Amino acid sequence: MKITQYIGEITGAFGATIKHAFAKRDTVLYPEVKPDIPGRWRGRLILTHTPDGEERCVACYLCSSVCPAQAITIQGTERAEDERRYPKSFEIDFSRCIFCGMCEEACPTRAIQSTNDFEMGSYSREKLVYKKDDLLVKGTGKYPDFNYFEHAGVPIKGKAVGEGDNERAPVDVYSILP
Repeated sequence: MKITQYIGEITGAFGATIKHAFAKRDTVLYPEVKPDIPGRWRGRLILTHTPDGEERCVACYLCSSVCPAQAITIQGTERAEDERRYPKSFEIDFSRCIFCGMCEEACPTRAIQSTNDFEMGSYSREKLVYKKDDLLVKGTGKYPDFNYFEHAGVPIKGKAVGEGDNERAPVDVYSILP
């Protein structure tokens, strides 16, 4: 190898180093500068309310059933006044959660929703177990007009099946038999 070839390679390497030393950096100085999070980011999970101000969750156990990390624990119960189900206790272990979003997709009432919050660091695993009071937020979240009990055909006290928005009365199948 000739000496001119060595010099060419060394100066090329220094040139690349100097070029990248003064180039605009892709990293940000977190936490002083917050990163730009996309709208579809799957961060911390929350429980939301209906537009009427009631809990959306009906303790159907679908979210805990589809959770591949088994991070969700629910204990459901029923209100005496209108027989409506709700979670007596609801826990999400964020040390096990993989933020796959399957619980959000499985929820028929849109009660469980993901947010853009990703700052949940803790020094102990016990602090990463969020209870119902930690998860429940005031507000409707991403779906401000959705109310499961007005659309789903579910009978509750004060509203029979077919009396909700965009519902028809159920058909008596015995009346249409020949």
